[in-house]
Amino acid sequence: MQTLPRPQSNSNDVEQDEGGEHYSLPPKRKRVKPVVLASIALTLILLLAGTGTYFIVQSHPNTHAAEDNPNCTIIVPQNPLSAQGLATPYLLQATDPAQGPCHEANTGQSAFVQSAIIDPATGQVSIYDPLIIDKGSTPAVKPVVPKLPQNAIVALWFGSNGDTLTLKGNRNALQQGKCVNGLPNDPFGQYAYCNAPAFFAAANQAIKNGKLKVPAITKGKDGLPCPTVRDFFVVDQDQSDNVTTTYLATDDGKIAQMSAANAQQLQGAQAINNGSDNRLVAIALDNALGCKPWMAPNLEDPGQMSTSLALNELFAMVRQGPPVALIPNGDPMVLHNDQPNMQKLNLYRVGVNQPEIKQASQASTRLYCTNLLAVAPQRMITDSRFTIRQPSPDTDAANNLFTFLAQRFNATWGKEDGLDCKGLLNVNSPIQVKTDDNGVAINATIQDIKFNMPMDCSVNGVLIPGCNGTTTINGVSCTLAVDRATRRVLINCPQPGQNKDEK
Repeated sequence: MQTLPRPQSNSNDVEQDEGGEHYSLPPKRKRVKPVVLASIALTLILLLAGTGTYFIVQSHPNTHAAEDNPNCTIIVPQNPLSAQGLATPYLLQATDPAQGPCHEANTGQSAFVQSAIIDPATGQVSIYDPLIIDKGSTPAVKPVVPKLPQNAIVALWFGSNGDTLTLKGNRNALQQGKCVNGLPNDPFGQYAYCNAPAFFAAANQAIKNGKLKVPAITKGKDGLPCPTVRDFFVVDQDQSDNVTTTYLATDDGKIAQMSAANAQQLQGAQAINNGSDNRLVAIALDNALGCKPWMAPNLEDPGQMSTSLALNELFAMVRQGPPVALIPNGDPMVLHNDQPNMQKLNLYRVGVNQPEIKQASQASTRLYCTNLLAVAPQRMITDSRFTIRQPSPDTDAANNLFTFLAQRFNATWGKEDGLDCKGLLNVNSPIQVKTDDNGVAINATIQDIKFNMPMDCSVNGVLIPGCNGTTTINGVSCTLAVDRATRRVLINCPQPGQNKDEK
């Protein structure tokens, strides 16, 4: 487990329990996470041979009480990066039992884990989704033990449909896995990882050497490049969180890996999955726009292919054109005591293969909001003829994919649990969302604003697309941003001593 200097403002001690490491959890504010997918009855499954894509007939979603405990802990097994460790179920329990129990089959509490494996000899990547079950229970079907390449480099990523997910190690499992949950006593929230920097270092080198081939980006039905997880059309207030893992849940609350064999064996089971930017791109938007995600062999479902967080981030790193969305200072998951924290930001970024920053201006939330405004509403208009016909990823939030994207944009734009783009830019959201009596978005309109990208800027021969970005001027890292209200290009070159964390 990576250890970091304790922030001065946090005086809580790291908790020890049952012989394993454990981040103690301070009270955290409730965050709105617009992408939470309900579990659905598995009444019919059609498996496309060779793709690993499941089409599941939707039935009535499971519901959960509003007072369910949103803060859960998963116990990481010993040797988590080994084949046996991957096949050992993770155990879910309440972080604070006084807040109530945690159950994996409860879709408001479900946690998920996903691994990516790279063969350093060939550069090839494969995917395996370890299983999470309730502490004290047994799997519905015993997990498959994956066959790993010699000297394989394995990494793990975690997601949750609750508020805050905490990692706890079985003995020294967190050190063995080089796991990162956030700062001491201050978890990221719904996200954590183990050994991700080592995996990405190997994958980046394999791409550079030509061993790992990244697919070309194609165009969707709208004639535009297919979206990636670093597209401002896709991102929200906390991009690059959560995973594409899906599990099967039986009526008695037991959990199994999602595979063709398990789906056949567990007739009537339910599919539960993790709401995320990754799933939004790889499934909802790709289906709507006729795009295809990058996939790799699925080791728990032989012969099938799978999407993953790791593949999505690698693809976006290589193929996403400017402007590129990277985690900003104001992302709620990288705040410490509700303030930007560069240490926590960098810790998160390296887990998803994004560059670390040396000064806060390199992760400007203001610039992030500027690009969000320039890109997302216009593409929502362009793609509305496709997205309005697609089902909503969360039927409790919106009635179709178009209204889902609209309400999600507004949640990101706002101050409460969002990025406060309105406050930073002094611009209201251009999107108005109509909801029904239950608060479900049923319609949305976008103001008659022409969202053309501004002209490009050239600084000492360096092209800054859209005049939004960062470049070096006289040895100083400077940020360029377009102020639409004044029709000016703002250039900010911090002087020494001004590189403190900023909004």
